[in-house]
Amino acid sequence: MAVPTFVDRVVLHVSAGSGGNGVASVHREKFKPLGGPDGGNGGHGGDVVLRVDTDVTTLVDYHHEPHRRGGRGGHGSGGHRSGAQGEPLVLPVPDGTVVKDERGRALADLVGAGTEMVIAAGGRGGLGNAALASSKRRAPGFALLGEPGHEQTIALELKVVADIGLVGFPSAGKSSLIAALSRARPKIADYPFTTLVPNLGVATAGDTTYTVADVPGLIEGASEGRGLGHDFLRHVERCAALVHVIDCATPEPGRDPASDLEVIENELRSYGGLQDRPRLVALNKIDVPDARGIADLTIADLRARGIDVYPVSAASHEGLRELTFAMAQVVADARAASEIPMPTRVVIRPSAAEGPDFEIRHVEGRWQVLGDKPERWVRQTDFSNDEAVGFLADRLARLGVEEELLARGAAPGDDILIGPAENAVVFDFDPQVQAGAEVLYGRRGQDPRLEGR
Repeated sequence: MAVPTFVDRVVLHVSAGSGGNGVASVHREKFKPLGGPDGGNGGHGGDVVLRVDTDVTTLVDYHHEPHRRGGRGGHGSGGHRSGAQGEPLVLPVPDGTVVKDERGRALADLVGAGTEMVIAAGGRGGLGNAALASSKRRAPGFALLGEPGHEQTIALELKVVADIGLVGFPSAGKSSLIAALSRARPKIADYPFTTLVPNLGVATAGDTTYTVADVPGLIEGASEGRGLGHDFLRHVERCAALVHVIDCATPEPGRDPASDLEVIENELRSYGGLQDRPRLVALNKIDVPDARGIADLTIADLRARGIDVYPVSAASHEGLRELTFAMAQVVADARAASEIPMPTRVVIRPSAAEGPDFEIRHVEGRWQVLGDKPERWVRQTDFSNDEAVGFLADRLARLGVEEELLARGAAPGDDILIGPAENAVVFDFDPQVQAGAEVLYGRRGQDPRLEGR
């Protein structure tokens, strides 16, 4: 079984690190049995970050290991000691990686060395009881739990970043041309579909240095899935110009430079999005006597149609100087016309949700409370601690949830769900019943043992 070395599409499952739990602790020393709360906070979980690394050219690592997880935050401890922050997980990706969600919607286009995207944010660490203390709650006997990290399934799709894209039939000499123009050494042979991955080379003409990429396996019907070109056409979407490499020495009957050009142009039109790219035509293999004659007959016709044509030989390097300078001019013009320089470092973080803090729905006789704040507060609550449950009730009341439920007609004994139905916490609604913290200490979270201290 062949092991792939070039992968340009992967599905990646990422999980950020969960936040550490806060701790409930009371400072103790001789003659001071209740010296006050000193529980530290939990550390935040580590983010999962995508970062463009120019040394990375393929997504093959994520093909083999599609599940990645950030570091977990450490738990707090007594003595006001906070837990360690979770280690962020930085995933290097090639320049030109497009990030999509499960529905295929583009989330980011990562272009430029160092460009970053936080694809999964780490969970926040829970507060310790020292941070929860206030003038009304002097000795909290509880702490908040750390939040789970964000989980997401994404698709990474690589679009090679190149200035010039070479298109043409298999064995037209695209790989040979890249080898002749640059120091790239792609696989070259005299049979179709030799090239199975896009090749990339760097060429220089005068003061302009630019990159050249080829599209392997482009044949008639490629835009409909035939051959290999359909999988690789996206690699020329970023190119400033396209160069048709036409084989003037093909032994296949029924083929000629003009018809080859028309076939490839039809495929580019069918693929879409490339109509505005300047075109150049390289009539290749003119070192073959018959091919030179065919090229001479074709040049006048193509130039009469307004097409820039350059007869070349990748084998003997004839005509390559003129072609390289023509490509350099197109690239220089495209760069000069670009009004906004490409940023080299952009950090993208999920934006805060706008709108009301919560929403209440009446579903099948039960009340469902949805919203970032109430759902997050539930995740932070230790339901084995009555005082923590009382603190949650106070937070929900201050947010207006209890008041809104009463206004909507909720009656004592009704089921109240907080969060999505498949993962909700269910409460019995009875606003007249005191929470556990009140039963223990009067006011929620207040310890009468510390009065007057």
